[in-house]
Amino acid sequence: MAVVRKGRISAARRRRQRRLKIGATAGGLGLVVAVTFWGVIWPYLVGALVLSGVGGGGWWLWRTDRFIRGGDRQWRHDEAVRAGQRTLAEVDVMTGTEFEDFVVELCRRDGCTDVRRVGGSHDNGADVLGHLPDGRSMVIQCKRYAPKRKIPSREVRDLLGARVHFRADVAIFVATTYFSGPAEKFAAENDVLAVHRDHFGLWNNGASLSSLGAVNGLGQGDRRHRERWKETYG
Repeated sequence: MAVVRKGRISAARRRRQRRLKIGATAGGLGLVVAVTFWGVIWPYLVGALVLSGVGGGGWWLWRTDRFIRGGDRQWRHDEAVRAGQRTLAEVDVMTGTEFEDFVVELCRRDGCTDVRRVGGSHDNGADVLGHLPDGRSMVIQCKRYAPKRKIPSREVRDLLGARVHFRADVAIFVATTYFSGPAEKFAAENDVLAVHRDHFGLWNNGASLSSLGAVNGLGQGDRRHRERWKETYG
């Protein structure tokens, strides 16, 4: 048995030695060829290395560009959602100036042009001026009131005076609360777009400003709606 085992070990050793010799011979031939033809092959080797470097660098730049662009798109999306879709609870704690600026943002989101805030101590009844997407000029009065406080008729009449003063085509009254019955009726009879709390919620959530004209003057919720409102704010 020992003789058989020794014979197997010797045969395996001979095979390893044979493979080593073949590898050494191939390596030596390769080295001889490389040295002999170096002047011919070196430009190709350098070219291959350069192409590999350029390809690797281009891939890295492409991946970096996609990463940066993806992050920028996500940031812009998040900012648009944050700026254009705030909860009514967040709106309720804004200052008057902050609310006017927010209305400006919503107008610009809907494609209105030349929109600017003009509210102040001598605003002549206007808080925001600009043009609707169809080109008509508009004057906007903004009231950031507590939800349980209602807009009286006299404030809507003041907006009519502002429309005449600024020679605007459209008068819009945007409020965080509701209009009194007479105020809403007066607005509808005098072509004033009265954006009460419910309509403002629709506008804030993506409905266009122009689309609110179709529901102008059609009431401010049914009986069940008013009951829920009283339970919340009454």
